[in-house]
Amino acid sequence: MSWLDNVRTCEPYTPGEQPNDPQMLKLNTNENPYPPSPMVEKALKDMDCGRLRRYPDPTAGALVHALAMHYRLKDSQVFAGVGSDDVLAMIFLTFFNSDKPILFPDITYSFYDVWAGLFRIPYRCIPLDEDFHINPADYRIPNGGIIFPNPNAPTGAALPIEVVEDIVEHNPDSLVVVDEAYVDFGAESALSLIDRFENLLVVQTFSKSRSLAGMRIGYAMGNEKLIRCLNDVKYSFNSYTMNRPTIEIGCAAVADDRYFLSCCQKIIKTRRRAEDRFRELGFRFDASLANFMFVTHPERSAKELFDELRKRHIYVRWFDKPRISNYLRITIGTDDEMNRLFRALKEILS
Repeated sequence: MSWLDNVRTCEPYTPGEQPNDPQMLKLNTNENPYPPSPMVEKALKDMDCGRLRRYPDPTAGALVHALAMHYRLKDSQVFAGVGSDDVLAMIFLTFFNSDKPILFPDITYSFYDVWAGLFRIPYRCIPLDEDFHINPADYRIPNGGIIFPNPNAPTGAALPIEVVEDIVEHNPDSLVVVDEAYVDFGAESALSLIDRFENLLVVQTFSKSRSLAGMRIGYAMGNEKLIRCLNDVKYSFNSYTMNRPTIEIGCAAVADDRYFLSCCQKIIKTRRRAEDRFRELGFRFDASLANFMFVTHPERSAKELFDELRKRHIYVRWFDKPRISNYLRITIGTDDEMNRLFRALKEILS
């Protein structure tokens, strides 16, 4: 018997590449191409560094209150964590403890099966249809919980709110988690349903639409009982998860709603222009309501395109996985960045 026999092992999540390339065009991790709100910069400049010798507020109360006011909720309906990954991991640990499998799509955010493996949670992947869409009827089976992104990742396809409601309504004895990392780019949030369904949690993040991937801020919204359960587990795991600068910067970002909406609209407009350019180059794709597109070309392999773009210092995401190995996920950048991408693709395809 060795200590190795007692190690908890799992197949780890593979994050998007973070290259150190001064010439790069980075379109592989769905970061926002625009800087955070000017109010964030001001908050950083005005920060009292002397306060860093003190522990931060373990409740992240100022940020929780700012989010509650923004969404017209009670503070007790909001849970804040270190990025949505931290929030989602805490949800898995807190709520997915049944002998029945949790359910999530077969093509989805690839951290879900990692957390399930790490926490020894049984799970079942529900295949998307041939158009990569969720069929709500597939989720009317016994389960220990349900989670799915809306819009989905990496496809960008979004469910109408009526379909989300159907899934929640037909699973009254299970927690349903809607992961809305990309919701601000055109999809409808399930937040309007949380007062009607006590088994629903909605998770969002500052990483995409608020340009704060480097600060790691995520949050969940739901009924007070669910949030209380999450906090009980958090305080049993690590009380001081969010540092003081992050809390202050998060509050500043929430306060600047005009800037936030402006950035989202710029990305949506660029995405629409990108759709036209991809069509001109012969790519095929479904409509995306995220800040990325999921594209395939009938005559060139995705791996070849991925490699050729990389030679030109342009980084996109290629998944060597069943059903999607001939697709590329490409983040929407600025207009100038997308023009550089399309010049490179035109050169490669010719």
